[in-house]
Amino acid sequence: MTSRQHRAAVVTGASSGIGEATARRLAADGWRVWAVARREDRLAALGEETGAVPVALDITDDDGVARLVRDVTEAGGIDTLINIAGGARGTDWVADARTEDWEWMYGANVIGSMLLIRAFLPMLRAHGEGTVVNLTSTAALVAYEGGAGYNAAKAAQRAMTRALRLEEVEHNVRVVEVLPGMVQTEEFSLNRLGNEEAAERVYAGIEKPLTAADVADVVSYAVSVPHHVNLDEIVVRPLAQAAAHKVIRRS
Repeated sequence: MTSRQHRAAVVTGASSGIGEATARRLAADGWRVWAVARREDRLAALGEETGAVPVALDITDDDGVARLVRDVTEAGGIDTLINIAGGARGTDWVADARTEDWEWMYGANVIGSMLLIRAFLPMLRAHGEGTVVNLTSTAALVAYEGGAGYNAAKAAQRAMTRALRLEEVEHNVRVVEVLPGMVQTEEFSLNRLGNEEAAERVYAGIEKPLTAADVADVVSYAVSVPHHVNLDEIVVRPLAQAAAHKVIRRS
């Protein structure tokens, strides 16, 4: 198993955005990183630049997750699992909800995280000082019109995280939840809204939204403090977003 001096982590969602930034940050800090996502070409480039181990994988695929655990075990194991993969699709109100969008969001945010956690918990328990980080969202805290599907998925992921913390404390596995507010990444709003103009309007007038690197810094700090320090829930927003309903936009 990975020693306490040589940290190792699986980071999902590592082909872009917060996942990629987190993989880069941990690799730069000397961690061994398994960078997991579906896009093999982007992972390969990340691996060449950082030394991270690229793993092309759909996190909702049981067989793929089993292969990942086998490969990680053969390479010496990990002490930290960081679930960043997820996302939102659409802004439909419940009356117009698209079943396929809701199913995708629940799969990507909840089922995928569960499969990775379930698969790696024996390893994290055996290590003696294991850590799980789940990236949820402030959308798990405050609902809004057009956000019901994403609100529901992230609220479910948050509930799973809170239950996991209670279940695993006797195994000395710490469980951290990071809840970002407005983070301007290359793909999140574009994937959700479907076009660049609509995506740009989300951040219009906000002088300094959070970046993926900002959130990666928070994740890095949470997993690097002494193991007895558990940052249970970290809400991180840009200064301009004082609350979900209070956002300062400059003309």
